Amino acid sequence: MAKIELKQPIIEEIKNYLQDAQSVVVVDYRGLTVEQDTRLRKELREAGVVYKVYKNTMVRFAIEGTEFESLKDDLKGPNAIAISTTDATAPARILAKFAKEVEALEIKSGVVEGTYYDQAGIKAISSIPSRDELLAKFLGSIQSPIANFARVLNQIAEQQGGAAEA
Repeated sequence: MAKIELKQPIIEEIKNYLQDAQSVVVVDYRGLTVEQDTRLRKELREAGVVYKVYKNTMVRFAIEGTEFESLKDDLKGPNAIAISTTDATAPARILAKFAKEVEALEIKSGVVEGTYYDQAGIKAISSIPSRDELLAKFLGSIQSPIANFARVLNQIAEQQGGAAEA
């Protein structure tokens, strides 16, 4: 069996992960202990993020001709990629939070919703709350004036009810 035939399934696996991906973040994982890596993988898995280590050449072949092709210059040395299909900011958020705790983890770059970001850009994106948090804040801000209005009406009704009794 030729080497290309052995590598093709791995390239196809990467392409399948990237097919519906909203974001991909490349990190240098050198220096992580097994315990730290296990904890990181667990956090990412709970958020629905795929975190894998592949050979750089395999990733280069897989991203060729896709919106993630801009990552090819950052694929030097040992890398891991975090791929999310549901929440575009989840990989950046989780990895940046983990990188603050564990200095060995280094974020290299990423592509979020088709736009390439360097290390500083990914760190900026990591500060954006998740979609669910943003929706909750939005609904809270919409609900607040209505709730205040209802309280005022209730107080007026109580005051008029008290005046009628007197």
